[in-house]
Order: sequence, then structure tokens, then C-alpha cells
Amino acid sequence: MKQDSSTICWSKLGQEWFELAQTGESRIHFIMPYMLERLSDVRGKKVLDLGCGEGGYSRELAKRNADVVAIDCSEASISYSIEQAKANGLSIQHFIRNSNDLYGIDDCTFDIVLCSMMLMDCEDFEGTIREVVRVLKPSGKLFASVLHPCFNGNYNEGIGRQGEGINRQVVVKNYFSPTQWEAPLNNGKTSVIWRHRTLEDYVKVFVKSGLTIIDLNEPQPTKEQAEISTAIAWLQKIPLYLFWELSK
Repeated sequence: MKQDSSTICWSKLGQEWFELAQTGESRIHFIMPYMLERLSDVRGKKVLDLGCGEGGYSRELAKRNADVVAIDCSEASISYSIEQAKANGLSIQHFIRNSNDLYGIDDCTFDIVLCSMMLMDCEDFEGTIREVVRVLKPSGKLFASVLHPCFNGNYNEGIGRQGEGINRQVVVKNYFSPTQWEAPLNNGKTSVIWRHRTLEDYVKVFVKSGLTIIDLNEPQPTKEQAEISTAIAWLQKIPLYLFWELSK
């Protein structure tokens, strides 16, 4: 497997990521429900969960009768995902791969490729999208979510925060840089590499790779979701996540 900075840093997280993934309010109550709603009926569809992490999406998609392949660069994450799939009686095929080199996966295999909150973390973003296009069937779709590049970035030098609670504001110091830095995940301890890509960066690679943008969403939480926490309620004012739907 190709080793790069993305693979190395995410492989270090291990158990810390598994715990954060199971407790993150925004992920559990907002990001995952919205993405699963966008995916709609997946019965009988061949789905690649690329950058599957601890396998949360893979298990949910398998429960919805999709034919799921789960891929991640972290051996620990894949091992955890395999254990959880077995514990839930689910049939999910797993591979350890860097997202820019899906060797052993045939061309034109998948109806859907899911990239949830991972494209902004790839060192080789263009290589990853090239591989996504290769393994998608003709007219297959890529569903992807990323940190919204207009409202997220290096807090100290790029896109910061001012104030607290529901009245917190986004302060844009520099949209174009820095493009890479290290910091722990929210409530985490181990630093990972963060990357900032502009809207232009995403669109140009998608177009160059032959993908067509079908839909783009900046979702807001429902009233019920907003009541879960102030952090989620704030998303009714500022879109921190961007959801893409693209077709081959």
C-alpha cells in the first residue's frame, strides 16, 4: 500500500478515533443522518465506503441491504470494522488501501462511492478522485461530504472563531492559506494533519476527472437536531459541512 502523510497520521489514531466516532454529536446526529438520507434507497446496490474509518456507514448501509465494500488506509480501523460487522451479523468486504491506489478493485465496479468527511484529509486528492472515477460504473455516483472550505480552516491563521455559544462568529483571516497544519480532532489528543482546499480546488479536480456535479448542499439542522446541543444549533446559522453529489 502507498504510504503518505494521510495514511501515517490517521493510522496513529486507533482507539482514540473509534471512541470519538461513537460520541461525536455532529457526526451521529447531523452528518450521518443527512448523508444516509441523500443516499436514499441502496437496496441491491454495490457501494464502496471509501475512507470508512471505524465502519459506521458500512454497517448502516449493509443493514439497508446494500452490497458494501469498506476501504481505509488504517489497519486498526479495518480490523475494528471487521469485528463490528461480525458482531452485527453483517457481510461486508474489507480492504486496507490508500484511497489513491485501489489496487485489486476492478474498473466500473460500483453504483455508488461514498466519501464521508475524508476528501479534505487526502494528501493526493486528485489521485483519489481519479481512482473513484475508475471504479465507478458508467453513470455511477460519488456522494461526498467535506468541511466547508469557506467556514473552516486553521483557526489561528486562516478561518478563525470569535465569541462563544450560539453567537459565535466566523472570522476569515486568510481563505487561501495555510493549506496544511497539525492539530488534534475535537476532544482528541493525538495530532493529525489537516488540509484546507478551496471550492475552486474541489471543482477543478472533479471536472478534470470527468465528474458532473449533480447537486450541492449546505444543510441546516432541523429544530429537533438543534435542541441536542448549542454546537449543532449553530449550524442553523453557519454551514460547516458541504455535501456533494456527482455523476460519472
